[in-house]
Amino acid sequence: MFRISTNMPNDDMQYRLRRQEESLSNIQAKIAGQTKFNNLRDDPLAVSHAVRYESYLSRLNRFEKNVLYAKEHLNQTDAYLQQTSDVLQRIRELAVMGANGIYTKEDMQAMGVEVNELLKELTAIANAIGPDSTKVFAGDKAFTEPFRLIEGKIDGGQESMALAVEYRGAGASRRAEVGDGVYINLDISGGEAFWAEKMVITSSFDAANYEVTAPGAFFVDGVEIQVTLGDNLSSIAAKINDSSAPVQASIDPEKHSLIIEGTNPHLIRMEDAQGSTVLQDLGVVVPNAVQGAPNWNVSAQVSGGSLFDMVIDLRDAFYRGDGNFIGSRGVGGIDLALNNVQTRLVDIGSRAERAESTWKRINADIPNVTAAIGREASLDFAAAAVDLGMMDFAHKATLQAASKILPQTLLNFLK
Repeated sequence: MFRISTNMPNDDMQYRLRRQEESLSNIQAKIAGQTKFNNLRDDPLAVSHAVRYESYLSRLNRFEKNVLYAKEHLNQTDAYLQQTSDVLQRIRELAVMGANGIYTKEDMQAMGVEVNELLKELTAIANAIGPDSTKVFAGDKAFTEPFRLIEGKIDGGQESMALAVEYRGAGASRRAEVGDGVYINLDISGGEAFWAEKMVITSSFDAANYEVTAPGAFFVDGVEIQVTLGDNLSSIAAKINDSSAPVQASIDPEKHSLIIEGTNPHLIRMEDAQGSTVLQDLGVVVPNAVQGAPNWNVSAQVSGGSLFDMVIDLRDAFYRGDGNFIGSRGVGGIDLALNNVQTRLVDIGSRAERAESTWKRINADIPNVTAAIGREASLDFAAAAVDLGMMDFAHKATLQAASKILPQTLLNFLK
């Protein structure tokens, strides 16, 4: 038998009241937090699902911002390239007119003046600044003016004019993450957009007996190519061809020297990795004190001009009154530049369309993931309000019952 003391009913009542208050506190916390659970132990499976959904939703929101930036940036780049195409079309019209042979030398010089002004406009477009204060066509060197004018006097010119235009930007490697491990390339460098001919670099160094004396690497258009001890010219050329760089390597059968040719019109960029001298040993490049400046070995033959080279040659031909040059190499050079710009426009347009499709997909996924979070973690307010009312009613009923069950003590009479 158990002895029942006068304190036992009171202790039991206090325990039950505390349990009810805890239940009331839990349901009130859930209503305040608008969630089914306050602690992981409330529903471990639903909590794990909700955490994964919320993490995915957070990534989707980040991807949405990235793809919106990509869309705006690509549309802006597309607009500048379209302006470039329009200017080149006008230059081509002038070239076709000048090739007719019916204009006087003064007329030809007047056309040359217009071509020179259009050249300035092309340079302004190439050095355009985006809304985020970065240079659109500078590649990864976003705050460096990509094209530098070299000015001087030309025959027949009345003022200082552009003799050459050098690219001082870098390659374009920026990407926007628009999905888990999914990226869209953002930029196009000036060395790609404003080029005309396929570049060819021919070394004059006889490398028939050349072998790599120490492991190293070099870069071709930003692609790293590793070399190992004992590699010869043939193996180096094979490694270049097996890489993703847009170039083709071959060997001159007479000079036994390395030849690098671009697979499309663009400025080829080559440099040795730190501590390696493979390209220098092969007579392709020299150490470059000014980052971004041309670094070809002076003995190497480099061909393949930019869009600006084509326009400058055409302008000079107008000032000379050389209709034969204008009708052949002049028009041909502008056609090459136009073809490259059109190709780059297609590339940028394709990226913009992909960004648009990705944006639509993400915007369809966000509501679905939000609904899944609601299904796993959101509180049913109607049911919670009913539970809260029932608990509150039971708590009040318990207090009333306790006041009648618990015996009176001396404290009730001390007034």
